[in-house]
Amino acid sequence: MAGKIAIVGSNMVDLITYTDRMPLPGETIEAPRFEMGCGGKGANQAIAAARLGADVMMVTKVGDDIFADNTIRNFETSGIDTRFVERVPGTSSGVAPIFVEPSGENCILIVKGANAQLSPADVDRAADALKECDLILMQLEIPLETVYHTVAFGAEHGIETLVNPAPAPADLDSTKIEKATFLVPNQTELATISGMAVNSLADAEAAARSLIARGVKTVIVTLGGDGALLINGNDDAVHIDPVSVKPVDTTGAGDAFIGSFARYYAANRDVKAALEMAMRYAADSITRPGTQKSYASVQEFEKFCQSL
Repeated sequence: MAGKIAIVGSNMVDLITYTDRMPLPGETIEAPRFEMGCGGKGANQAIAAARLGADVMMVTKVGDDIFADNTIRNFETSGIDTRFVERVPGTSSGVAPIFVEPSGENCILIVKGANAQLSPADVDRAADALKECDLILMQLEIPLETVYHTVAFGAEHGIETLVNPAPAPADLDSTKIEKATFLVPNQTELATISGMAVNSLADAEAAARSLIARGVKTVIVTLGGDGALLINGNDDAVHIDPVSVKPVDTTGAGDAFIGSFARYYAANRDVKAALEMAMRYAADSITRPGTQKSYASVQEFEKFCQSL
């Protein structure tokens, strides 16, 4: 069994421009290629988990524009439960213009659209189904009050929760996510949440331990090409080594990491083993262009692992 996972989070339409270089302020340049796809941190993590065989449920909102049908169809095609995907009249769907350089590095803007209307009441409407889940994932492309409410819901009902604090806003109240089972920031987000400088592995460990001291059970710091750092209240910090690949497009790699971690953790409750699989899955995803379309199926991922 791969476990049952819920995502209370965002969906976006990715508008991806591949460019030879980023334009300067006020400059117009020609870009060689454009693609459009389904994205958003919540949806990306849901798709990654579902591609790997997890039973996934999505709690999210879409607009009443041309993007909504495609977003819902994409969930359904991937086998994701869409009972709690709701349309919002008179509102756009979320969109994310993405700019990708030849190195694979990217810059992203997000427009929340209907995601901004996902409320605690929506979580309460899905309560019975959420109580059947092994793990609930959240990100910060939805209202913070909804994230806080979901973390509290999980703690009340004994359901493990994972918060990916991305993007980390200045007004994030870290005291309201301290009951999360897992907090998974990158270095920049960790610095924002902890209020500490994070310029090295030692800094990352110190900042993560400050969050453990506040009540978070486990902190997983994603370090990009340097792998990840696992810190909890019981053991020494564990460094998860990166997997070396030639990057084509790093867009969505963090979501691939979290979605695949959720899938493997929900199945076996082995955090380190799940992180090692997630590191491989994220590495595989950056060898192909795009976001969700770069996420491997079970068979594709097994082939990649055999090649290492």
